[in-house]
Amino acid sequence: MQQTVEPRRALTTWLRNELCVAQFSSVLSAQSVVGSLHDRISCACELKAAVDTRVKICGITNLADALAAVEAGADAVGFVFHSQSPRHVSVASARAIARELPGYVIRVGVFVDPEPALVISAFGECGLGLLQFHGGEASPFCRQFGVMAMKAFRIRDAESLQQLPAYDTDAFLLDSYVLGKPGGTGGTFNWSLALEAKKFGKPIFLAGGLRPDNVADAVRAVQPFAVDVSSGVEAAPGKKDSGKMRDFVAAVRAVQNI
Repeated sequence: MQQTVEPRRALTTWLRNELCVAQFSSVLSAQSVVGSLHDRISCACELKAAVDTRVKICGITNLADALAAVEAGADAVGFVFHSQSPRHVSVASARAIARELPGYVIRVGVFVDPEPALVISAFGECGLGLLQFHGGEASPFCRQFGVMAMKAFRIRDAESLQQLPAYDTDAFLLDSYVLGKPGGTGGTFNWSLALEAKKFGKPIFLAGGLRPDNVADAVRAVQPFAVDVSSGVEAAPGKKDSGKMRDFVAAVRAVQNI
């Protein structure tokens, strides 16, 4: 399938539009927000859905699930390049899937303490628009690749939020804390902490135990930039349920009256 929008440009448009409408000055770094004030105002006026919550479906392992996610209305899909995950996918497999997706769908690469060579390879081969780091990576590591980056944090209590200001990434992902598991746990956390995290001025991707039956409540409570789901729309680890994906996206859109 022919790509019509370069992935990084599509994600930049998301976040630039968020900046225009919310009038944040600190959402993105200077390198990520380009163009004149006129360009930013035009961007905000032309794209009406700037404040809508986006949907990322993570843990995609095969083309059928990827296409079903797109059909359901996902804005982004995530490929997990972590060998210990049940949703692990090779760079070659992710590349084959990514090339069949429409260009407006953001390809997100998910990593856990990776070697830089893996990140570079996945970015180049799969057309990644966003890098998501789920391990103990420091901010300079996340920012070194010249690609928009998001740091994931496992949230247990208010003290967990103290680590966020140390990261100058383009966005934050908030997931549930489960001992020994970097993500994909299927458990929720106290969403009031996500509201606190929004005060740091970065787009928030809300994850952790989201399902078709609770994501509407999450969107109403937090109004995050995006929601991120993996196990909540699966038939089994690494295998998505197309009906659950449709229901999940529909629940998010219903809150927004789209």
